[in-house]
Amino acid sequence: MQTRRIVTGHDHAGKAVFTDIGTTSGLITFDGMPGLEYHEVWATDGVPVVPVSDDPAANITHFLPPPGGTRIRVIRMPSDDEIAASGADAAAFSEDYAARIPDLSATMERGARGMHTTDSIDYGIVLSGRVALELDDGAVEELGPGDVVVQTGTRHRWQALGPDPVWMCFVLVGATRKSSE
Repeated sequence: MQTRRIVTGHDHAGKAVFTDIGTTSGLITFDGMPGLEYHEVWATDGVPVVPVSDDPAANITHFLPPPGGTRIRVIRMPSDDEIAASGADAAAFSEDYAARIPDLSATMERGARGMHTTDSIDYGIVLSGRVALELDDGAVEELGPGDVVVQTGTRHRWQALGPDPVWMCFVLVGATRKSSE
């Protein structure tokens, strides 16, 4: 699946126009994990201002949005069969993941593969494939195309199911976590 991005804006007279039709600004792939792709579509780091004059996804420095900021990305998760056939290198993947997206990598728990918690509200939409969402108590929900998950800063992990890769779209809205007093 190719991620195509269509951006609208304004011309010099204020009329709505298409300003960019093409692919996403950023594609992140990882050494040691063939088939895992993060397609960065758009980003805001606070209250957006329109009209927009540049491409905020072109130079994302933080994978997770600050409070009030947003991120939209499309992710391709390889299936277990694809990972096994590729000879994925867990150590190389872990090192590359930490280097490319350090803020998300820092949320990953050691000894609990893929389990993480972010300070964000995440809207996840399954585009194709089947995926399991596991929560910290071991509860698992299987999702398929058209299913939508609303993550509210909860501890979780994703696992592709079946022989096919999973494509999902995620919209993250940066949040502030209440202190546990």
